[in-house]
Amino acid sequence: MPDKVTALDVAERAGVSRSAVSRVFTPGASVSKRTADKVRQAADDLGYRPNVLARSLITGRSRIVGLLVAYLENHFYPEAIERLSRKLQEQGYHVLVFISSNSADDADEVMRELLDYQVDGIIAASVGMSNDLTQRCEAAGIPIVLFNRAQDDDRLSSVTSDNYHGGRKLAEFLVAGGHQRIAHVAGWEGASTQRDREAGFVAGLEVAGRRLFARGGSDFDFETAKDVAREMFVGPERPDAVFCANDHMAFAVMDVLRFELGLSVPGDVSVVGYDDVTLAAWPSYDLTTVRQPAGQMADATVDILMDRLADPDTKPRRVALDGPLILRGSARIPKGWTA
Repeated sequence: MPDKVTALDVAERAGVSRSAVSRVFTPGASVSKRTADKVRQAADDLGYRPNVLARSLITGRSRIVGLLVAYLENHFYPEAIERLSRKLQEQGYHVLVFISSNSADDADEVMRELLDYQVDGIIAASVGMSNDLTQRCEAAGIPIVLFNRAQDDDRLSSVTSDNYHGGRKLAEFLVAGGHQRIAHVAGWEGASTQRDREAGFVAGLEVAGRRLFARGGSDFDFETAKDVAREMFVGPERPDAVFCANDHMAFAVMDVLRFELGLSVPGDVSVVGYDDVTLAAWPSYDLTTVRQPAGQMADATVDILMDRLADPDTKPRRVALDGPLILRGSARIPKGWTA
């Protein structure tokens, strides 16, 4: 069995010091391009790869960020995970993804397992943090940033779209379109995204002297949203517009309305969503929705995390980014509004 190639072998082959080899393979370290090229060529010639795990024991940094996520069936999250991963890679970090559910017990259990991997930081996407776990992370010096979820805890940073004003925009749009019986298909009641989107939507209706005609909760679940739609449209008095708390549920509602109940969208019913996932622009849905600025949200999340890693005393930040209303063919467009 051949001897294992070491950093010293690479240094001798490249004609540089061992510390120069270390700097070349340390993300963010200062090294000239000429030296880096010589070292990487020597490493390739010898078949050398740095031992990242061994380096983490020396530096105390794993260069790994734990990402805890729920709702991967929602197309918003695969896109967001890709953006977060690319942004973290630019900073010399990699992502370790763990899947959780809405259950606080499940999230806590998965989070404890994640901590065992000695991650440098944590991004929790649509997953809440218990007080106990927040304290444990604080004690271990592991910064946390909540992505697409806020929490009433001053110790936690968060990045979301401006859900309240996004919901209000949708209410103003539907009212301007002349709708009289406006319904809402809600997501998981424990989510700040659901709470804020509905609060903004209801406030927008109240300004116009309106109230919700009907409401049903579906936990952001596709099949449950279909059940809610079936119940809402029983009887002669049915909604003429529906705001779904995310696009994932809007697709389910549209499928029921068109293919089970034989209703026209938007002729009989206008449907609007929230997120603007890729499928929303497909001709089969052509969904009017509020766009979550996923790229900006990912950039802000990683920037906050890097600031906290560089300086643990950096104060937590809460960022809410405006999301534009994207007008398409699933809802009646009011006179004077342009798509």
